[in-house]
Amino acid sequence: MDLFEYMRETNQEKEAPLAARMRPTSLDEIVGQKHIIGKGTLLYRAIQADKLSSILLYGPPGTGKTTIAKVIANTTKADFMQINATSSGKKDMEEVVARAKESAGMYGRRTILFIDEIHRFNKGQQDYLLPFVEDGTVVLVGATTENPYFEVNGALISRSVIFELRPLAKEDIKALLTRALSDREKGMGSYHAVIEADALDFLADISGGDARAALNAVELGVLTTEKGADGQIRLTLPVVEACIQKRAVRYDKTGDSHYDTISAFIKSMRGSDPDAAVYYLARMLYAGEDVKFIARRILICASEDVGNADPQALVVATAAAQAVERVGMPEAQIILSQAVTYVASAPKSNAAVMAISAAMEHVRKHKIKTVPPHLQDAHYPGAKKLGRGTGYLYAHDFPEHYVPQQYLPDEVVGSVFYEPGENGYEKRIKEWLEHLKKR
Repeated sequence: MDLFEYMRETNQEKEAPLAARMRPTSLDEIVGQKHIIGKGTLLYRAIQADKLSSILLYGPPGTGKTTIAKVIANTTKADFMQINATSSGKKDMEEVVARAKESAGMYGRRTILFIDEIHRFNKGQQDYLLPFVEDGTVVLVGATTENPYFEVNGALISRSVIFELRPLAKEDIKALLTRALSDREKGMGSYHAVIEADALDFLADISGGDARAALNAVELGVLTTEKGADGQIRLTLPVVEACIQKRAVRYDKTGDSHYDTISAFIKSMRGSDPDAAVYYLARMLYAGEDVKFIARRILICASEDVGNADPQALVVATAAAQAVERVGMPEAQIILSQAVTYVASAPKSNAAVMAISAAMEHVRKHKIKTVPPHLQDAHYPGAKKLGRGTGYLYAHDFPEHYVPQQYLPDEVVGSVFYEPGENGYEKRIKEWLEHLKKR
């Protein structure tokens, strides 16, 4: 490294964002994530003993994935190399592997390869790593915001230990912000800034567990707020509100949060909690989810979970699905809210689901039976000569538009697939069917 390179790196480190400057360099400096990196945990012991095996760090932005990688770099005696999957390719990995083999052969040192955003690598790029991870040429430390079970090759997953990072707790965020404001070496301590208690609480809550977002807001507040008469910069509630603008909704329409939110949405409707259902609806709408996708989920719930307990639920859901396509946002949110609260509040029955499931299972397991002759089509030429439709009783010719006759094939007679429940309108259906069976 020449003088100019040294000066460039030194200046870059000084001018880096606060979140980067405040990144911990040792295990004991890490705040939060005690379930995976607390004293005595597997990962803590492995890093401390420099016996790390391949791992995948999975979690939302700002929760410490890169921080843990940097701590590994500062702790290990192995060579540490880093690439980002968004800007690197196979050639970069080939260079890493070549250097790793050279280091192992000449100096007996292991190589730890940190790949940020590993889910960005395609299948071929991920496959390239497999033999070198398996034979120990490199120890992989992968970081991803996406669920690795969706985005990372199964072969790589089987060779790695997955550690899931969680959004930081409010107290963790508050501790980081307090440290950043008092640290004169890496933080904003030289600015003599203080943050008021309500502003600290607000920022810790509004950041949604994302330390980077909270630190960025504090840095912006300090750099843009004038000192008071006492020489201090005071970060008040209005100041931090202006710095962060709005709550960071953790929702990626193609990733894990998408599936978690839609799952909670559906389960809330199924569980007859309209407040929770409309809350998750709001989260999806706020994050820009496709209203047609939301409408489809409501349609499915109206049939799957409400069913015949309230047949009107499917009518409301269908009308809502058509209406949101015609109206669009923002008014579509009103239509979706009506449908969601109706479906969530409606009596529930999955008897129709159980009926088709049982019938499908029966059809799958048993040979297809012949339709009874009296139910077969008698309208084509020669059908009657073959006995098709002979003996069929037209239900509308009888009292109550019903007449007992066999509808199931001989081998299936006696099977019951649909068993109406006791909720809502389905109770009336059950009573009606029982009435007919007594005739």
